[in-house]
Amino acid sequence: MERPYRLVTRLDPPLSAAGPRPPYRRFVARSQDGDRTVLLTAPLPGAEPGPFRGEAEAAQRLAVPWTLPVTEVSGASAGADDTWYTSPYVPALPLPVALAVHGAPLPEETVRVIGAALAETLAALHAQGVTHAGVTPAAVLLTADGPRLTCFGAARTTDQVERDAAPERATGGLPRPPGDVHGLGTVLAYAATGHTVPEREELPPGLRPTITACLTREPAHRPAAAALLTALAPPTPHATVLGSASSLLTPGWLPARVVAALARQSAALLSADSTEHHGN
Repeated sequence: MERPYRLVTRLDPPLSAAGPRPPYRRFVARSQDGDRTVLLTAPLPGAEPGPFRGEAEAAQRLAVPWTLPVTEVSGASAGADDTWYTSPYVPALPLPVALAVHGAPLPEETVRVIGAALAETLAALHAQGVTHAGVTPAAVLLTADGPRLTCFGAARTTDQVERDAAPERATGGLPRPPGDVHGLGTVLAYAATGHTVPEREELPPGLRPTITACLTREPAHRPAAAALLTALAPPTPHATVLGSASSLLTPGWLPARVVAALARQSAALLSADSTEHHGN
């Protein structure tokens, strides 16, 4: 049976590269007829396909902001080497790649947008009784119109506990909402300093209290995601509801080098399209 997608390029750096690594493999892929381009996510080599597929199917039923929706999941009969799910493709850089492109930690304005978007996503999930269980720097993609959180359920589908995971995970605890908040703190710390476990003095003063609270060792003492959204994106004077990350998406929220890299990615894909069409 012919696979419905062919891989165009890898989204993430090689697994041998330094820095935070994604728990899955992610590619830009194109349908065999050439009409659709998608972001295709697959488990790492050697991973069990069943749990991965189950989490993908669960994510398919969720509708929360600042995520890439899961649009298609490989069939239950697919083997370990042919298990995947797809999301709509938009030009995107994994957060570690964005830092490398920028050449330094990201500006506080950008970090605040990332934090507000993730807090808004987690607040919506937690209100539904769902834990994301995969919030890491590599799970965050930056696009021109805002961050996107990916890798839903990664902590439930891999045996590996990341060095920077919430302390309760390292002792065998199941993923819970406070662990998501700890993951958010790790993402913000990394975006703001280039390190997942920075010294407190390295953190920008404007974000230091928020990040420190997220990384508190005791789960019960961490803030709720909804409170983080309020702290990072306060309601406007005329608002009667929680603020939204979209209110922070002002011109220039992304550094110029990151914007240029997104444009190059889009242009490279268009060039590949043109080459394919001329070749046919």
